[in-house]
Amino acid sequence: MAGETTQKKRGMRRTVTGKVVSDKMDKTITVRQERLTKHPLYGKYIRRASTYKAHDENNTARMGDTVEITFCRPLSKTKTWRLVKVIRSDRLAEAERAAEGGEG
Repeated sequence: MAGETTQKKRGMRRTVTGKVVSDKMDKTITVRQERLTKHPLYGKYIRRASTYKAHDENNTARMGDTVEITFCRPLSKTKTWRLVKVIRSDRLAEAERAAEGGEG
């Protein structure tokens, strides 16, 4: 019993993948999540979007990056998400586009 620790395990936290649309604030990014939903009557797919403010401690994410954020305790009036990781950097995508354009 002495070796056991009494820690509560956290449940599965909600995570969202989206694109950074603003990084002008200090330690805060605005992430836009787009999804397609089917119209209940007409069946046409409609593009819906939600925006979240997330805490970015080291200011690593830049505008245009694809990031993963997770739900956390309220950090301010509107900020209840934090950055988990940068999935795809926009700078990397620009370099790949430039390399493809230069070959052909």
